[in-house]
Amino acid sequence: MSADGTRLSTGGESAAPSQLGGRRLWAILVALIAGMLLAALDQTIVSTALPTIVGDLGGASHLSWVVTAYLLASTASTPLWGKLGDMYGRKRFFQAAIVIFLAGSVLSGLSQSMLELIAFRAFQGIGGGGLIVGAQTIIGDVVAPRDRGRYQGLFGAVFGVTSVVGPLIGGLIVDDLSWRWIFYLNLPVGAIALAITAVALPSRLSRRRHVIDYLGALLIGLGATSLVLLTSLGGTTYPWASAPIAILGVAGVLLLAAFVAVERRAAEPVVPLKLFTNRVFAAASAIGFVVGFAMFGAITFLPLFLQVVKGVNPTDSGVRLLPLMAGLLLTSIVSGQLISRFGRYKVFPILGTATMTVGLYLLSLVGVRTGTLASSAYMFVLGVGIGGVMQVLVIAVQNAVAYEDLGAATSGATFFRSMGGSFGTAVFGAIFANLLGGNLHRYLRGVALPRGLSGASINPQALAKLPADALHGFELAYAQSLQVVFLVAVPIAFVAFLLTWLLPEIRLRRTAGATDPGEVFAMPSDRSSLEELERALTVLARRDRRELFARLARGAELDIEPAACWLLLRLARHPDYDAARLARAPVCGAERTVRLLAQLQKAGLVSLAPLDGRDAAETRAALTDAGQVAVERVRAEHRRRLGELLEGWAPEEHAEVIALVESLTRELLDDEAEEPSALAPA
Repeated sequence: MSADGTRLSTGGESAAPSQLGGRRLWAILVALIAGMLLAALDQTIVSTALPTIVGDLGGASHLSWVVTAYLLASTASTPLWGKLGDMYGRKRFFQAAIVIFLAGSVLSGLSQSMLELIAFRAFQGIGGGGLIVGAQTIIGDVVAPRDRGRYQGLFGAVFGVTSVVGPLIGGLIVDDLSWRWIFYLNLPVGAIALAITAVALPSRLSRRRHVIDYLGALLIGLGATSLVLLTSLGGTTYPWASAPIAILGVAGVLLLAAFVAVERRAAEPVVPLKLFTNRVFAAASAIGFVVGFAMFGAITFLPLFLQVVKGVNPTDSGVRLLPLMAGLLLTSIVSGQLISRFGRYKVFPILGTATMTVGLYLLSLVGVRTGTLASSAYMFVLGVGIGGVMQVLVIAVQNAVAYEDLGAATSGATFFRSMGGSFGTAVFGAIFANLLGGNLHRYLRGVALPRGLSGASINPQALAKLPADALHGFELAYAQSLQVVFLVAVPIAFVAFLLTWLLPEIRLRRTAGATDPGEVFAMPSDRSSLEELERALTVLARRDRRELFARLARGAELDIEPAACWLLLRLARHPDYDAARLARAPVCGAERTVRLLAQLQKAGLVSLAPLDGRDAAETRAALTDAGQVAVERVRAEHRRRLGELLEGWAPEEHAEVIALVESLTRELLDDEAEEPSALAPA
């Protein structure tokens, strides 16, 4: 990529959308969605299987690392995958990511100890990071600009759906097959994605020049891992005052300090430090860290409460998590719509973090006697709170930064939320592990357990076979341990509530309305500022197509209906089409085409001549001089409207943004694939 963000030609096979046929394009999209689905699903699908995994492998004190290792590895590797793919070929790196992910899946399924599973999950997470960023970047090469917003929105929806159904799918697999099949089932889907990309994906896609910040990525990964290990191992494997814990603490601090020093000099830093001088970005990153902390921590440990304390099977525990995810999705959607309508956003994170704090406190009250309705309501409250914050943070950050920082700021906001998820899962796990041993000793004192059974190797199947007094002891020990976990999370959430008051509220740019709920569930992306702006413009420009062409006609001072305006542009692009061929467009049909052409003829914009004396449907239509002028006026009006959407971005200072507007004007107005309903008669 050049300094202004434009793509560089690589020669060889082009990936231009016009060269990809419909079937080939759909095959590629299926492969990309499959890869994205696998990577997104593995963030949450394991949570309901954790109690069963612990019963099989032991190591209850480290169960949170099964989730943490994947999140940490995928988040830390994302920047490297994106830049390596840009420089050396996205196809080969996307395929490499699939292979690494599948190898990690096989090894995870074959694990014979908790340590093996954690290591292989980290390896799988490295591949997962490549799947996510690969799918997001390849779509920009194989799909025309006018359609990218639609398909990127579909990718965002994949994250939203998998966040909701992941725990449920995990429960179903554990009940009907085995926890190992959570990983084995990735193989056929991944193999299909690998085969399709090998055949259908162009070998040469657009490339960019980068200076890769290998050292920065390594330092942030090692520093975060050191601190997460400290929270996980302290007080369980090693005493807090022991040498290993002190070494981890010192190493974590030194590594992060070195990371800051490296980022100050890096040409393309993993996290540009100058962004932290922006108050909105700094506050949003801190809030997002805490929100990720609460979200992934809750998703990881609530199945443990449901399966051990309430005695439900893994499938039912996934079902009972749906209120949390439903509340999260509901408020993400509603808050985005309200922000777009009223242009105010600060109130939502304030209310959201307050509600999240209340939700965590309510969960600290759940116990052996808590009913299903009450626990579902508590989870719903937590979900409503988290959902009220997630989308707003992305909107606020995108709204506050300069154009040149748009891409980095967007990925940075999700980067810190993902890192928060890694820390939250580990910290919740450390607290739980520190408490569980003492509580089991207290509540099982004098109670005889079957041979080979301990608190570190319990699962729902084993619990069902325990004597009543032993079962009750386990339930009380787990319930009290988890109560403290959620109680400790309350003041952390309250810190987020305090931070929201520091979030400045800046007048919203119109592009803020293009952030969809699915985007906020995603892992960090690797889109440039230009690609972020392109995504926003295509999303906004495609909304309400009938109203768009009505406004364009009015703006160009044309007294014609919206469909006639669209047909005028179609005729300008295809001057060789006769009326019969024009009528093949989904929005027309023979009779309607004849009527619209008559309207354009009456306005003096087209001339009609019959072909060899045949019927009216086989007339030749041609633009008149006035029609040519009208087409240019419509296009100029569209450029003006796109320019209005760019208010605040100073497009006149960036040549690539002006070129983008010109390109989108042609692409969006010459859309051959118009939806039938968009320009149907009113």
